[in-house]
Amino acid sequence: MTAALTDRVQRSFSRSFPSYHDAAGPQAWIAGRLVQELRRGGAPRRFASAFELGCGTGHLTHLLCRDFGFGTLYLNDLAPEARLTAQAAGAAFLLGDAQQIEWPAMLGLVASASMIQWLQDPAQLLKKAAAALAPGGWLAISGYGPEQYRELARLGSSARAPGLCRPEHLAAAVDGPLEVVQTGERVRQRYFPTPRQVLDHLRKTGVNGQARKTWTKSTLARFTAEYARSFGTGAGVPLTYHPVWIIARKHG
Repeated sequence: MTAALTDRVQRSFSRSFPSYHDAAGPQAWIAGRLVQELRRGGAPRRFASAFELGCGTGHLTHLLCRDFGFGTLYLNDLAPEARLTAQAAGAAFLLGDAQQIEWPAMLGLVASASMIQWLQDPAQLLKKAAAALAPGGWLAISGYGPEQYRELARLGSSARAPGLCRPEHLAAAVDGPLEVVQTGERVRQRYFPTPRQVLDHLRKTGVNGQARKTWTKSTLARFTAEYARSFGTGAGVPLTYHPVWIIARKHG
């Protein structure tokens, strides 16, 4: 991330930290899917050390601690408030941009859910993760693909994250040093009664850190009318999520 984007994303997620956990249903879903696929792929039930990037309020952290044991667990996030997640998990907390901070070495697991899409080049982070793994170590990472928030994109919004990519791009970033066990993607829609509630959902989850729009009464009215006209259904208005993920294991 650029310094400016890092600052905007950090402030956005810090503001939304109290509301994020309950509002972030799609993010909770992908955290569960990531752990499910990690188990299904044959990962050991205990890791000597693990590092989770972008832990946030702990959707992935909780599931990892439920299903796996750790000698040492490190958690990272941009938002200082995520220190509470680390404390609850008995983990060490590393504050800052995952691209800039110093990582632990010889890790048994590097995991991350719903974070890499904020990076300009997610592949670089995956390569860094591959280098940080010990021989036989595991990678479990999810981000989002190009269909993410497609409704907003059609209306000219800049709220989508900059690093949307397909699962094959994740696989290509680590193929060689790592054996790709599984990749996957889903295009899922969540429905809301009104466009205003779409915006409220984005605010509560902090995922509008890329957006720079200042709303006025007239621009809000135009946006809600156009959103309803373009995408309205009998079930309400949709917001599309496009989670993508990879499970991989380091040779050795």
